[in-house]
Amino acid sequence: MCARLHHTDLTTPPTTVFICITYVTSLSSSFKGMASLYVSPHPDDFRSLLALIAAEFCPSPPRALTDEPPASLALHSCPSLVLGDGGSEVLSGASAVGWYLASQGKRTGLDTKQQSQVWQWLSFADNELTPVACAVVFPLLGVLGVDKKLQQSSHAEMIRILKVLDKNLEPKTFLVGESLTLADIAMTTAALLPFKYALEASDREALTNVTRWFLTCVNQPQFVKVLGQISLCEKMVPVISKPGAAPVPPPAVASKTSPTADAADEKPKTEAQLKKEAKNREKLEKFQKKKEMEEKKKQEKKLAPPTEKKAKPEKKELGTISYDVPTPPGEKKDVLRPLPDSYSPQYVEAAWYPWWEKQGYFKPDVSEPNPRGVFMMCIPPPNVTGSLHLGHALTNAIQDCLTRWHRMRGETTLWNPGCDHAGIATQVVVEKKLMRERGMSRHDLGRDQFIQEVWKWKNEKGDRIYHQLKKLGSSLDWDRACFTMDPKLSYAVQEAFIRLHEDGVIYRSKRLVNWSCTLNSAISDIEVDKRELTGRTLLPVPGYKDKVEFGVLVSFAYKIEGSDEEVIVATTRIETMLGDTAVAVHPADPRYQVSTMVVHPFCDRKMPVVFDDFVDVSFGTGAVKITPAHDQNDYEVGNRHNLAFINIMDENGLLINGMKRFEARKAVLQALKDLGQFKEIKDNPMVVPVCSRSKDIVEPLLKPQWYVDCADMGKQAADAVREGRLKIIPDHHLKTWFNWMDNIRDWCISRQLWWGHRIPAYFVTTNILSPSVQDMDGHYWVSGRTEDEAKEKAITLRQDEDVLDTWFSSGIFPFSIFGWPNETQDLSVFYPGTLLETGHDILFFWVARMVMMGLKLTGQLPFKEVYLHAVVRDAHGRKMSKSLGNVIDPLDVITGISLEGLYAQLNDSNLDPVEVEKAKQGQKSDYPSGIPECGTDALRFALCAYTSQGRDINLDVNRILGYRHFCNKLWNAVKFAMRSLGDSFVPSEKAQGVSDRWVLSRLCAAVGLCNAGFQAYDFPAITTAIYNFWLYELCDVYLVTAHLFVCPSLFCQAAVCRQTLYTCLETGLRLLAPIMPFVGEELYQRLPRRQSQDASASIHVTSYPETAEVDRQMDFVMTVVRTIRSLRADYNLTKTRADCYLQCIDSETVTLVEQYSLQIQTLSLSQTVQPVPATGAVPEGCAVAIASDRCTVNLMLKVGGAAFIRASVSFCSYLLWIQC
Repeated sequence: MCARLHHTDLTTPPTTVFICITYVTSLSSSFKGMASLYVSPHPDDFRSLLALIAAEFCPSPPRALTDEPPASLALHSCPSLVLGDGGSEVLSGASAVGWYLASQGKRTGLDTKQQSQVWQWLSFADNELTPVACAVVFPLLGVLGVDKKLQQSSHAEMIRILKVLDKNLEPKTFLVGESLTLADIAMTTAALLPFKYALEASDREALTNVTRWFLTCVNQPQFVKVLGQISLCEKMVPVISKPGAAPVPPPAVASKTSPTADAADEKPKTEAQLKKEAKNREKLEKFQKKKEMEEKKKQEKKLAPPTEKKAKPEKKELGTISYDVPTPPGEKKDVLRPLPDSYSPQYVEAAWYPWWEKQGYFKPDVSEPNPRGVFMMCIPPPNVTGSLHLGHALTNAIQDCLTRWHRMRGETTLWNPGCDHAGIATQVVVEKKLMRERGMSRHDLGRDQFIQEVWKWKNEKGDRIYHQLKKLGSSLDWDRACFTMDPKLSYAVQEAFIRLHEDGVIYRSKRLVNWSCTLNSAISDIEVDKRELTGRTLLPVPGYKDKVEFGVLVSFAYKIEGSDEEVIVATTRIETMLGDTAVAVHPADPRYQVSTMVVHPFCDRKMPVVFDDFVDVSFGTGAVKITPAHDQNDYEVGNRHNLAFINIMDENGLLINGMKRFEARKAVLQALKDLGQFKEIKDNPMVVPVCSRSKDIVEPLLKPQWYVDCADMGKQAADAVREGRLKIIPDHHLKTWFNWMDNIRDWCISRQLWWGHRIPAYFVTTNILSPSVQDMDGHYWVSGRTEDEAKEKAITLRQDEDVLDTWFSSGIFPFSIFGWPNETQDLSVFYPGTLLETGHDILFFWVARMVMMGLKLTGQLPFKEVYLHAVVRDAHGRKMSKSLGNVIDPLDVITGISLEGLYAQLNDSNLDPVEVEKAKQGQKSDYPSGIPECGTDALRFALCAYTSQGRDINLDVNRILGYRHFCNKLWNAVKFAMRSLGDSFVPSEKAQGVSDRWVLSRLCAAVGLCNAGFQAYDFPAITTAIYNFWLYELCDVYLVTAHLFVCPSLFCQAAVCRQTLYTCLETGLRLLAPIMPFVGEELYQRLPRRQSQDASASIHVTSYPETAEVDRQMDFVMTVVRTIRSLRADYNLTKTRADCYLQCIDSETVTLVEQYSLQIQTLSLSQTVQPVPATGAVPEGCAVAIASDRCTVNLMLKVGGAAFIRASVSFCSYLLWIQC
């Protein structure tokens, strides 16, 4: 029996499925010995390939054997898995073996629901795709005879089945959940033969989602290891063997029929094998008879008189339609023209945003208090240097949806825009520009002129991000846009520094900092990339011609003073031994119980052996060299033991003698070898700190810097969360918050840059040689006409050259944008804010600092809630990186871009040629045809649909295209509905009806889900509610039934239907407006208005729908419809209308069926629908399924064509091929 797969089919599997799942899974805990996997050696045996790929995901894969299995396995089909050393338990068949192996690798679903979905796809692969794939491909491989007509019909059936799969993959990257599962393995191996031999390029173009998914799967390392590189079919032709070579038969057959086989070596067949062969022959004979009958019917059909068939209309591709009506910026779009035939983002998104701006829809009204409350959120200010990527797009999609929702709820709503000056990034960009265009450095220009150049660049290039934000539909109040270097914000930064310095919170100290020798500046932790090495690795370093060696551990000896004994130490940075001032050992280490001194080999420096608990006794010799001035741990040891701090290099990474630090590494190593104190070098896994801006190796360097004492502020921030005054969502980030706040270190806020807020601190010097308490000496007196003139002669003030860390100005952003420290109206209305929404990766660097600074400087929390969204990764789970070619500009997704266009962007980037080629390969793999035009609404909807409250989002750009198709369905639904409403339609205030009450209840449920989702920041729940209502309840059900009543003969019912239809359209558009603002506005403007909404010029200033009373009467009807649909699919009656008999348990249910018989008949595509009492008789020949405890469905069976029989013949031929 074939089981068609529908959206509604992925429910609880049968009890037998659960028993099988439970049994197979339980075996994994029973057998821990080495397992043996017997597979076919044939390269196209996809059932064996399924097992082999699943085995690659196992922590301990079984032995894969292609030998003849032992006699005890004769009755078991291939593949077979022998568990344990004794072989007492055997699993056979691809599904059982695959499930066991996949469960070992946690690839069978995260919960019971996902496991049932995985099992459904296994069934779909076995019963649907595999038989028809064999029917198409086996004739090409020579396994079956070639019948062109039969092959053509089978090919059409295969395309139909793959389109079912394509529709299921439309909004997904993988079949079940967000990661690869056994469902993907089974379906990929079932589709392997078609993709290799039968699906030509034109077929693959029609199956965009399937092709994208298939390539994603087969390029996973586990698949590549088993399958190698897959070559896709260019043309469907028979596979021709090489000249002089015989066709390759199945291996089992070859071993038994080869004329060169040694008959003496052939083992006698067991009784079980003989029975199995006889059974297979019997099956084959039966199928051959069926095949002959099928051919006979075909011949009879040919002789029958021809019947005319209606030509199927060609499916139109979504094209590009432009809005070409001249509309001055800010003027309303022409909505009197008829809607285009299909949805086009270019047409829909034109002209609306400037009109929204001019109408002031994004500006809050603060003239009087609003009883509905205030919603205020500030944007995480993006860097002025760059352009937005999909991570920023996610941030802004979420924030704009929330902002629009609160605005439609009638609250005074402000989303405040801004841009960050990005000290290091901006200075690097302008310095490179100066050098490239004028051959000058910033030092050649001088500080003042260089800062003027930066401002010039900012004024020319700095608005790109604002342009992108507007293209994304962000409803920001642009009149309040601010830049962190603006006078208002700069004054706030200065005031914050001075207040904190006067309170003793800011102080100056000489400590170790992260130092970039290329930038000549300290950098923050977030600007340090952690490069993990597994062993010896050569890395490029700016300023060095040759790559530098990292990932090795060098051991050498220090001589003990006055003795021939020595202490062996090890280091990954041998050059730093020049600054060693001690050797540390653990106080409990029995090897080192006597305090002694060691001698530095290159000078007369005597260094103590100190005892410290931080030493790991088990690492190396248990002795550690201590370099307090160049290592954070050593710095703390040096402080505890009052050691000398010796700085061996300057700000440029040069040693005292002028030698570069990594050249000194080689010199020191050679000198130790010459002295005989070198011991060994070995590979050492390590983490190398790399500056994200300059790609230089970060050096811990001892420098005087300005610091913020965070101990008290960190405690207040932690207490605010513990006491519930500040809420962090999702709450799994609380552990990180408390870990940081409870163990917070002081914050280094000075940077050795020119671009930024110059630190308002002055160093005081005197022009007097030395102070003196005596007043007789004329040398210590100065004359002056005024006291100020005398001060100028006696005292000189020198402002610090450094600037403040960018995060300092960002830390006061929530209140500096409103004029703090001045008491302004905006500050009193909008501070504290309502919400901060951002990525969890800057929870400490930005969120924590805003909380600390807000509490310290204003006495209030800057916001009440923090919502942290996930970090966006690519479809393969990789971090977005320019060198991988997976950093995508959201504008390229909105407007589309060719592969050549993506290449051009890489060529214009700062990547080196090697990285450019690597990135091009990544782009070619992910976007072989470029990125199609998806539009803003589809991008926003996809981003919100992905936003589960987790840590990472694997975003497949191709999946966004599926939501453009959703927009097209909305478009067509509204066009169809408007034709049904008619030009003279006038909406009333209320609507009611029969099925109307049901669809209104579904609408009400969707409204409730959306509002609950916004309140809980559950964006996938919102998108799912909208998607399901529009597609599965309004379009699939109500529009189908409503047109039955919209006719003159049913005038009263038609009027009710039209009112209900209008309510669904108007409310449904308001539901999706916060997420899809452009298509929502475009379609809303075409609808007539109810009197209560005449004043609403835009959908974005209407009220967001609220829930009403729910009528669930039609749920029973839909349960019956789904049951009938499922039976039709099971028995391949997809093109046949069958009679349906609904046996009801009581008279009430009979009445309900009679009332809704027309809807049930229409939605289930039944010939007739007849209620049958509980005691009534049902005709024979019906398939039976229980719809509910009140009703049983009986569907009259009819033979549904020969396609299923042909597929079954081919599939059984395949079984015989691989088993005999």
